[in-house]
Amino acid sequence: MDNNFTERQADRIIEMAWEDRTPFEAIEFQFGLPEKEVIKFMRANLKESSFKRWRKRVNSGVSQKHLKKRNPEISRFKCSRQKAISGNKISKR
Repeated sequence: MDNNFTERQADRIIEMAWEDRTPFEAIEFQFGLPEKEVIKFMRANLKESSFKRWRKRVNSGVSQKHLKKRNPEISRFKCSRQKAISGNKISKR
């Protein structure tokens, strides 16, 4: 694990990297890691087979990790159907 991040931060970086709709730019914005550093981070923190599976997925057409390849209608990090959270309670419709 990288010495600059807590275990919780490292877990979140890995989680964000696996999420198809979370772009590399979001990881860089939140943690200061550009795409090349995320790749190095993932290589260092995943088993080899998991890293290869992740790279294959990121480079496939399924993942939208690169904003340039992303549908221009997607302009935010949150799903439009996601419920709002206020006061630690999920808001009811």
